[in-house]
Amino acid sequence: MYIDSHCHINFPELAEKMPELLENMERNGVTHALCVSVDLADFPQVLALAENHAHIFASVGVHPDYEDTEEPSAEQLVNLAQHPKIIAIGETGLDYFRLKGDLEWQRERFRQHIRASRLCRKPLIIHTRAAAEDTIKILQDEGAGVNDGGVAGVMHCFTESLEVALAAVDLGFYISFSGILTFKSAKDLQAVAKALPLDRILIETDSPYLAPMPHRGKMNEPALVKHVGEFLADLKGVSVTEVQTTTSKNFFDLFKFAA
Repeated sequence: MYIDSHCHINFPELAEKMPELLENMERNGVTHALCVSVDLADFPQVLALAENHAHIFASVGVHPDYEDTEEPSAEQLVNLAQHPKIIAIGETGLDYFRLKGDLEWQRERFRQHIRASRLCRKPLIIHTRAAAEDTIKILQDEGAGVNDGGVAGVMHCFTESLEVALAAVDLGFYISFSGILTFKSAKDLQAVAKALPLDRILIETDSPYLAPMPHRGKMNEPALVKHVGEFLADLKGVSVTEVQTTTSKNFFDLFKFAA
């Protein structure tokens, strides 16, 4: 049993092949998937997938890369998160790699998501790229950590250092690894995954992007999360069954509304 903790199966290239995608999940032992919102305009599609399929969950949020879009308020996010199939707030965070200039709007958007998480008690899905220091600082300042009244969440598609991972874990966050973990060039990331305790790790596809080896360069889908799990088991010297059991338990421990 595997769970894909982060995917975008509402994106057109995957939505158009939904029956095949769901069949592939079942055939590969992927029992659940979390379809993650990136924009309020597309949120109805994300929610509809979760409503129509018992084993698909959804989040609500606006990705930091979406510059020219409706800015969500904490209150608006909380209202949308009341639906029982919405189990998380996000994808949110900071990205200083793709966007440059005055990014205070991005930081304010991030703060609104954290405040929504605290209000509705649903965990955060964090995207951070070239912005780890500010990401951790804002999480701390806004009380996102479990010891500060927040419910923490997950650092998704993690590619940062062990120091950043441990800072997030100290706040109560989980660390999620995507297909990048399987790339031959990802030695530093593999060292991070090896050092972290398995009970703080999730696995994901971030599909349709970042297909794991041996499918690198092809369109990704939730069924392929098993390759991330198998690679992680080999990396940490544990059984595939242990990775399946522990990462699935971690998912339901974090996303309590999914249970």
